[in-house]
Amino acid sequence: MGIGGMAAWMQEFDEKVVFITGASGNLGKTVAEAFYDAGAFLALCDCHAGSLAGFFDDPARILVLESDLTSPVSTADAVERITAMFGRIDVHAAIAGGFVMGRQMHETGHEAWEFMMRLNAGTMFNSCHAVVPLMRQQGRGKIVTVGARAALSGKSGMGAYTASKAAVIRLTESLSEENKRHGINVNCVLPSIIDTPRNREDMPDADFSTWVSPAALSDVIMFLASDASRAINGASIPVYGLC
Repeated sequence: MGIGGMAAWMQEFDEKVVFITGASGNLGKTVAEAFYDAGAFLALCDCHAGSLAGFFDDPARILVLESDLTSPVSTADAVERITAMFGRIDVHAAIAGGFVMGRQMHETGHEAWEFMMRLNAGTMFNSCHAVVPLMRQQGRGKIVTVGARAALSGKSGMGAYTASKAAVIRLTESLSEENKRHGINVNCVLPSIIDTPRNREDMPDADFSTWVSPAALSDVIMFLASDASRAINGASIPVYGLC
């Protein structure tokens, strides 16, 4: 990002409160760093939040929450703790989720199906369910969710995953329709393969240069969280890199 672009982000997010789920993952940490560098206050939530301790050098701007985001009660409690500390939530980046390659649909167990739905659609539903009433009271807010290009069509051995990410896309569209007249923009990013150590380990023969870096995806998330996206509602933005 150029100097002018960085200056714009610094002004845009200075002292804004940004709630990030899945904050200890590769993408979550990258997004958190970008908002932190832009002057935001951060509420970082993950089921494994221990790795976030001491990650940033200004603890007054950081609230780390170890929460089970698949639980509506735990998620609502996390949002209450955020508002108790910061008083509001300006941006919600719903990044929590994951991928597990499965079997063909007729061989997929109910446990595997339910796990994917809870991890991807469930965590997004729970966090937005808790955040939207607060943003409506404020009369403003930005929500960015993370779908997947793979969710645009069915894939062999990925039925549970693609269905769960497709649910994220449809929920994003519904949230947008319900809230765009309340000053809340809700949009989604659709990455292809994100360049993470785990993906490199799982696909060692792939051309990593064609994948999407967490930093590049973070730039798009920050754009959707900024005032520059004020006329964008319910969009699913493709972020495919060279794949």
